[in-house]
Amino acid sequence: MAAGSDVRDILELDSSSDKPEFMTKESLLKANKKPQKKSEVTFKRPEGMHRELWGLLWTDNKDAPPIMPSDSNQGYKQMKAKIGRSRVRPWKWMPFTNPARKDGAIFYHWRRAADEGKDYPFARFNKTVDVPTYSDLEYQQHLHDDNWTRQETDHLLELCKRFDLRFPVIQDRWDRDKYRVRSVEDIKERYHNICNVLAKVRAPQGSEPKIRMYDADHERKRKAQLEKLFSRTTEEVEEEEYLIQELKKIELRKKEREKKTQDLQKLITAADSNSESRKGDRKAIKKKLPITQKFREPSKTTPDTTGIKFPDPKQSGVSLRSHRMKLPASVGQKKTKAIEQVLEELGIEYNPMPTEEIVTNFNELRQDIVLLYELKLALANCEYELQTLKHRHDTLAPGKMPDITIKTEPEETINVTPMTPDPATGDSPSKVKKLSEAIDVVGSPGTPNRKRKAAIEQSNIMKKIKQKV
Repeated sequence: MAAGSDVRDILELDSSSDKPEFMTKESLLKANKKPQKKSEVTFKRPEGMHRELWGLLWTDNKDAPPIMPSDSNQGYKQMKAKIGRSRVRPWKWMPFTNPARKDGAIFYHWRRAADEGKDYPFARFNKTVDVPTYSDLEYQQHLHDDNWTRQETDHLLELCKRFDLRFPVIQDRWDRDKYRVRSVEDIKERYHNICNVLAKVRAPQGSEPKIRMYDADHERKRKAQLEKLFSRTTEEVEEEEYLIQELKKIELRKKEREKKTQDLQKLITAADSNSESRKGDRKAIKKKLPITQKFREPSKTTPDTTGIKFPDPKQSGVSLRSHRMKLPASVGQKKTKAIEQVLEELGIEYNPMPTEEIVTNFNELRQDIVLLYELKLALANCEYELQTLKHRHDTLAPGKMPDITIKTEPEETINVTPMTPDPATGDSPSKVKKLSEAIDVVGSPGTPNRKRKAAIEQSNIMKKIKQKV
């Protein structure tokens, strides 16, 4: 029996050299395996090359890039040549004239033979400016000007019509031998005045004419300012930037002063309302409460604008009265130290016996101390601002005394009667202390040296800014 290879040899077929003549174990194992596909050669886009450039160099069809630029490969768009069977239209070298030119110049170009004799196609873009004209009577009645003669005005309108209101070109072509030298602003001002006067004269009754506004003085100032701005030196530019930064700082300080003034006004209003409310409470208590009552009701607290907001537990359950004497977390460290200083001067304990009357009076006392501390701090700031303004006045106007009158009120004294006198020291039960002397304002502007330097620097900056303006 002939083998398969012999049959292929007889029929002159291609014999696969891979397959063995006889069935072996290796041939069976190879037959079960799927034939592996040869991986096609792919080229990756180099790093740093843009995707658009890589698309021009490499395509999906793996075609080499064309030597000459072509429009055959434009993505999904397939360009096909449209070949017609009609005859080609003839072209002819023919002359033409431009209607915009008045000298009768003749030019030549290629054009279709069917368009011979037609107008120049680009003549529709020839736009002209309507320059007004006037008669002798109109000039004498309405357009006469002492600074301009009739010949100068005619020359101006002629140039305006010739150069289509290109005023820098008109000023360049101005006849300086015959007429006075005119600037661009003078020429524009005269032309617009002529247009406005003729529009008003020729307008029909009841209709508003179209007026062309032109401010020559403003234009001259603008150009002069641009000349100064352009001719600045590097030192002047740096100085101007420095002055601008300092001006921003001065404006920021001004806003801070205004804010402090508003806070001070709130403090004064709160102090007045606090004293009035307490006077009213005392009068009401004297009228309504009998003498035999042991404790009085707690008075109203200070307004929400200033002071201390002590905790007022209104929840159900057990609470201690001493909890009402605890300072809240909103009170800062400086105010706490001021309260401790005044209590130490007055000889009052930091944590007295929390009876109803003591709790009320102790809280009111600490509220007054905090309010007095804020008022003293605001007063120190105002004194510093006044000192700064006086120094600025001395630098800007030396030798002139400022007309400033300050009204000072006497310091308020608070009579504090301790509940029990100290038997060891033998202090009397009534002590009169000035709280303003006891409170030490931490961080107050009391040292004028550094502030005075800042005021001098600020006044110098204001001088420079005024000189620049």
